[in-house]
Amino acid sequence: MFGTYFRIGIYGPKFGDLDEQEFVYKEPAITKLAEISHRLEGFYGERFGEDQVEVIKDSNPVDKCKLDPNKAFIQITYVEPYFDTYEMKDRITYFDKNYNLRRFVYCTPFTLDGRAHGDLHEQFKRKTILTTSHAFPYIKTRINIIHKEEVISTPIEVAIEDMQKKTQELAFATHQDPSDAKMLQMVLQGSVGTTVNQGPLEVAQVFLSEIPIDPKLYRHHNKLRLCFKDFTKRCEDALRKNKSLIGPDQKEYQRELERNYHRLKEALQPLINRKIPQLYKPVLQVNSHRDSFSRMSLRKLDM
Repeated sequence: MFGTYFRIGIYGPKFGDLDEQEFVYKEPAITKLAEISHRLEGFYGERFGEDQVEVIKDSNPVDKCKLDPNKAFIQITYVEPYFDTYEMKDRITYFDKNYNLRRFVYCTPFTLDGRAHGDLHEQFKRKTILTTSHAFPYIKTRINIIHKEEVISTPIEVAIEDMQKKTQELAFATHQDPSDAKMLQMVLQGSVGTTVNQGPLEVAQVFLSEIPIDPKLYRHHNKLRLCFKDFTKRCEDALRKNKSLIGPDQKEYQRELERNYHRLKEALQPLINRKIPQLYKPVLQVNSHRDSFSRMSLRKLDM
């Protein structure tokens, strides 16, 4: 019943009034990016000629000056419904999350030197939030985009989002009803497995090994530290759940997961237990001022 959504941008004089217009398309839920790309390329290829249509493969902002004016260009990006934190309180059911949709989001990874992907400490992310003129479901399956907003996440903010996502996946797999042992083990392996590249331990070593020089990063550093505390607790819950689900043939596998978890926890311990003293100074200063102000007020009352 519900759909999959794609942002479609069309560029080139061949499109006439639609040049540089952007739309959100609603497709059946099983539609893949390659499928809609092939369909649109075929549709416009019949209209303008197969050699005159080109699909832009990435989701980066399009510089029209660099495009061939004799060709028709289509940019296709998978997007997801976007909700603010306060909206999630009312959008509880699957239906709630798929009805009255006007805002969509897609993310584009980038680095400052122009590469899409880099090391953890240089990996930025551009989150693009789109607003359509009407809400889905609608009588049409294509609606104009009327507003676009971009939010840039710094490397440490990207790390925070990634760790929050891993923690949510663990919580979902642990409390899934009915339980799915294969899903739980897959998520656990990705969380505590020693062979995971850019896994939790590497993230912690990159961002938590030293207190940042820039005071603006103190709160991000502290937030990531708390994310790791929550993450290790969820890992422990997941291991306990997995132990109750497995048979005798998987006991050795369970022990291996537990060993990996304890190694990870031991390595993380000194990183996530370190607090930033500077974060607590303003609180103490405010309290001291408040106390002195209270004493002065009392002294005046006594007089």
